[in-house]
Amino acid sequence: MAAILLALAASVGWGVSDFLGGLKSRTLPLVAVQILSLLAGFVVTLPALALHGEGPPGAWKLVYGVLSGALGAIGIAAFYRGLAIGAMGIVAPISATAPVVPVVIGLARGEQPSVLQLAGIALALIGIVLVGQEPGEETRRFALGAGLALLAAGCFGVALFGISEASKGDPYWAALALRVGAVVAIGVAVPAFRPPLGAALRAWPAIAAIGILDAGSTLLYAVATTRGLLSVVVVLASLYPVTIVLLARAVLSERLASLQLAGAAAALAGAAFISAG
Repeated sequence: MAAILLALAASVGWGVSDFLGGLKSRTLPLVAVQILSLLAGFVVTLPALALHGEGPPGAWKLVYGVLSGALGAIGIAAFYRGLAIGAMGIVAPISATAPVVPVVIGLARGEQPSVLQLAGIALALIGIVLVGQEPGEETRRFALGAGLALLAAGCFGVALFGISEASKGDPYWAALALRVGAVVAIGVAVPAFRPPLGAALRAWPAIAAIGILDAGSTLLYAVATTRGLLSVVVVLASLYPVTIVLLARAVLSERLASLQLAGAAAALAGAAFISAG
């Protein structure tokens, strides 16, 4: 029961964080939003680690965490950009197909997927195609932001796997290593983009909330992977797009066509089948 509650809490926290991140990225430089929110996340990870009071695990576990953080940062950059230029109700469900990646990694390691997982992969791919179709007067086109959402899904999928591996050493150290990796990855981009930080600093309450919610949710997920079945934890934590879609409807009054709604439902169902299988 603890793992279920932790994973559900992580999904809600990630959903609110990503909604705010996508919203702020529409008016502020993406890199500025990322670097400031990542730094704000240490407000959660450092005190939690100090209270945990355990020493670091093996180096390889920390490497898993750092690499997961770097990939996660790339995924978040693609995701926030997709949310900023496309419809949140389209981008969010596509990103929910991230569990496809752990399934592919498992196949490469000799795992045999169940019939339910195979059905989930097919359903998720169909959902991606449907949700990415935007009705037009003469033709249908791939929705703006869908490609970025696919990139985000790939990065998130590898990161989710990496976090679970790092958490086998210690989930608190895994959360810290992940944040360090993300800061390094985004820090490399700062000199190249030279984002103006003035406007972002003026919006610091919302940006701090993004980082704190993201860091807290990551820690909840990391702990959840050590207290329950990964297949159950992943599917519950992957429900964050539901929160985004609900917020997008409530705050931004976004509306989707029937075909896109069907695709969103298929993508979410595919993600659930893949993880639950």
